[in-house]
Amino acid sequence: MLDFRPVFLVVGILLGTLSFGMCLPAALDAIKGNPDWQVFAVSASVTMFTGIALALTCRTSQFRMSVRQAFVMTTVSWVSLTFFGSLPFMFSELEMSFTDAFFEAMSGITTTGSTVITGLDTAPPGILLWRGILQWLGGLGIIVMAIALMPMLGVGGMQMFRVEAFETGEKMMPRAAQISAYLSIIYVGLTFACTAALWFAGMNGLEAVVHAMTTIATGGYSTSDGSVGSFDSPLIDAIITIGMIAGSLPFFLYLRTMRGNPRDLFEDSQVRWFLGIVGTAILTAALFLWLDAGFDLLSSLRYASFNIVSIITGTGYATSDYWLWGSFAGPIFFYIMFIGGCTGSTTCGIKIFRFQVLWAAANTQFNHLIRPHGISIPYYNRRPIPDEVITSVLSFFFVFGVCFALLAVGLGMLGLDYVTAISSAATAICNVGPALGPIVGPAGTFQSLPDAAKWLLSAGMLLGRLELFTVLILLTPGFWRG
Repeated sequence: MLDFRPVFLVVGILLGTLSFGMCLPAALDAIKGNPDWQVFAVSASVTMFTGIALALTCRTSQFRMSVRQAFVMTTVSWVSLTFFGSLPFMFSELEMSFTDAFFEAMSGITTTGSTVITGLDTAPPGILLWRGILQWLGGLGIIVMAIALMPMLGVGGMQMFRVEAFETGEKMMPRAAQISAYLSIIYVGLTFACTAALWFAGMNGLEAVVHAMTTIATGGYSTSDGSVGSFDSPLIDAIITIGMIAGSLPFFLYLRTMRGNPRDLFEDSQVRWFLGIVGTAILTAALFLWLDAGFDLLSSLRYASFNIVSIITGTGYATSDYWLWGSFAGPIFFYIMFIGGCTGSTTCGIKIFRFQVLWAAANTQFNHLIRPHGISIPYYNRRPIPDEVITSVLSFFFVFGVCFALLAVGLGMLGLDYVTAISSAATAICNVGPALGPIVGPAGTFQSLPDAAKWLLSAGMLLGRLELFTVLILLTPGFWRG
């Protein structure tokens, strides 16, 4: 019988943290004289009470967590945080339905950035801050999970990034806590730096804080319906572009840089591949904008750089409705949705390292075909790739494709047109934010979609953020019989 006490103990601690986060928008609304401060105060109290109750009733004298408990804890934590994170949306002056509130909270905590809210420019300040906090906490959570948890679970080839001393139950928690603390400091530092830069560039305090949080978290929630494009500032565009790239690089390499090894960051093959793909996509899009869409050269580079980086990192900001750029824009933005950033970052999608592993495996197969009796070994970062990692990555690609197809078919059966269904499925499972087309594209929202579609997309966001297998394994009978 699976012992759920360690699971609910962690969930209780996380809910306590979330309740403290609710106090910030409560204070902001109280200062601004908005009555929603009471909503945040009550929501924080309910969340805190639940968290403390779970933590106190599930205490154990010796904390250990097995792999099966870790799978359950990961999914239960994300769903619990989403449920309690949706409370302020439901009871605020926005008066959102439970479906819309849950969708918005799931989009926030998974750093997706899809929204059902219209009229952000006149929304209560507490709600705007709360959306930023949800994404910021979600971004921090995914970094810690990618470093301390996913390698232990061996999901989708993540065992390649296993850190020494995470192997046993006795050593895992102290070591994980220490590294997580360092990564959190780096994450906070980047957020403060981005906030200061955006404030200096012309944003007010609330705008700077929210956009810094959602930039480093590569989440994409903005304070305006027009997203970052409403500021119409090349300097702000440049700052956020740099911030999105910073959030897309492995945070563990930042830690090594702080310890005196700055070359590790730029010698990492995953980082080089990521920057190379981003640069190629930007130049391609800028060339089309310049030659086909009538933009001048500087504007082409500016809009292509910002929007390509935003989509490829899964942030989801927009400075222009790229759906109107021409026929070339649709395929480019659709395919780069799937790429994502580096492992150990706040980004989403398939992740660069999986493409590298797949390329190395394919290259090895080519060599075997040319020299059947030769020995060819696939490498990643100058290290041999174990067969179990290749199998795990290939399995991930297969399951990803199946889940994407089922999600798209499900949305189509609910009445969505082809472009909306396909791109919405992609943007949900890749945690990007905006989809393609006039309805759910960069100039639209998901408000008009039926409730069933919003629940389906919420499930897609959870699947994508937790690397598919972490959620799907809970649906297998063998997991509960083990």
